[in-house]
Amino acid sequence: MPLTPDMRRSIDQIRDYLFGGGYPDPVSNAEQLSFLFFFYLVEGIDAENALRAKVLKTPHTSLFEGAWEVKNPLNAIGGQAHLPRSHFKWSTWAKALSGEALVRFVRDEVFAFYGEMGEGAAHNFMRGARLAIDEPTVLTQVVNLVDGLRLDQSDADTKGDLFEHVLRQIKQAGELGQFRTPRHIIRRIVEMLDPKVGETVYDPAAGTAGFLVAAYNHMRLAHSSPSAISEAEVDGKLQRRGLGDRLSAPQVSALQKATFFGNDVDPKMVRLATMNLTLRGLPNVAIQLRNVLTTTQDAERKAELRLPEAGFHVILANPPFSGRVDKDRIVEDVKIGSSTATELLFLKYMLDALRPGGRAAVIVPEGVLFGSTGAHKELRRQLVENHRVEAVLSLPGGVFQPYSGVKTSVLFFRKGGNTERVLFLHADADGYKMDANHDTPVDADDLPALAQAYAEREARAAQWDARDTAADWKDLWWFADAATLRANDFNLSASRYRPMSQSQVAHHDPRVLLDELAAIEAELAEEVEALRAALAESSI
Repeated sequence: MPLTPDMRRSIDQIRDYLFGGGYPDPVSNAEQLSFLFFFYLVEGIDAENALRAKVLKTPHTSLFEGAWEVKNPLNAIGGQAHLPRSHFKWSTWAKALSGEALVRFVRDEVFAFYGEMGEGAAHNFMRGARLAIDEPTVLTQVVNLVDGLRLDQSDADTKGDLFEHVLRQIKQAGELGQFRTPRHIIRRIVEMLDPKVGETVYDPAAGTAGFLVAAYNHMRLAHSSPSAISEAEVDGKLQRRGLGDRLSAPQVSALQKATFFGNDVDPKMVRLATMNLTLRGLPNVAIQLRNVLTTTQDAERKAELRLPEAGFHVILANPPFSGRVDKDRIVEDVKIGSSTATELLFLKYMLDALRPGGRAAVIVPEGVLFGSTGAHKELRRQLVENHRVEAVLSLPGGVFQPYSGVKTSVLFFRKGGNTERVLFLHADADGYKMDANHDTPVDADDLPALAQAYAEREARAAQWDARDTAADWKDLWWFADAATLRANDFNLSASRYRPMSQSQVAHHDPRVLLDELAAIEAELAEEVEALRAALAESSI
């Protein structure tokens, strides 16, 4: 069942009730909704587990069996100190309570009940959670609207689409410069990197788990029979989906328990990511609350978390831009020169986190590709000399509106070996109007053809070598060899190596020039900060 207009309207109503009721923060609102979705769904999950245990003749204890000691005496029934745990089924309390009584029961009992339930899990989705929607009328309206969504009757894709509609309301960047990556960009990057069933997939800055969800959907589509593939309209574009009917039982188990891994530094993002994965049918994927730039994990901790010992096969990430980490807190493994810039430190961390031969696709601000600080040059030197940079995809400026206007590219690389040549891909259009919101579908889209060029890069390299160097090069892709990169301080900016005719030079797109100027300005600001920090340190 696709996401219906009525379901979208219900989510929009919830948003309006929350904003009008004095809850203006879309991140907190999304987090609160994820709790309510969770409370709603647990009842059905418990019933499914009971039925499965009955069929398999295995023991099962329902979450709703036994008694619960009341935390707030006002929630007691008939003066009793205990309530039957069955009272914590959504179908019981959500339909029976309203107003002050609803707020009191959810705040003092429901959150405590599910928090206690999660204590035995590797990751407690409810740890530190509390009810923020404490206005009685607003909570009553929101609970009724969530109940009306009938989440138990929707398939995983529909529930996931519904939650994505919630997440789309988040339109501001976080404190570290992190923001929600457009889903069509994520899907295209995943398609290009092509993660396979049996490989491990990791996002060390997972946010709301967009990359992990897309990788899961990509694998399911690759293992679907033609009759199990359908098209759904998402954000104004058709998207192919597969049920994964050709996956074997061991493959399904591996996808659910031993394929996807992630971290985030923000507890709210960890909860949103966990809910996003749960709604997609991946409730056992644990997103850790962790800053990988300031903490390390020993072999014992990695084994406890069932992390792959040799590193990950695939890393997909959009790490925070423009953030800074206190120099004294940066762990030795991720240091690159004296840099405290998160985008450089994350890139170094991801190189180390890959297994030999593992591959990554990482969104980076343009300054990473041509920055002239020692740390910038050293990181690019390591990438080119000690690893294999396969491609750089230059994304259109404004692709991350309304969160950020920063110019970005996607860096595709493999761990180990060395770089012989790099394929540069330049996108002027990504299928959406380049305005302040960047959410209106348009026909112009360079990404499908560029993804095809990446898939056929060996053949394209032969085509490039055989070109007439005196003729104008019309395509949006080109190559540069390692010697050329080395002669240019390992600059990895696509525009540096673009073959230019006289007409192209004369009519250079002013938007491209502005993007490049903005990236240079950002890099200069970073260098000034580095100098300021160095001077402060030397004066101590």
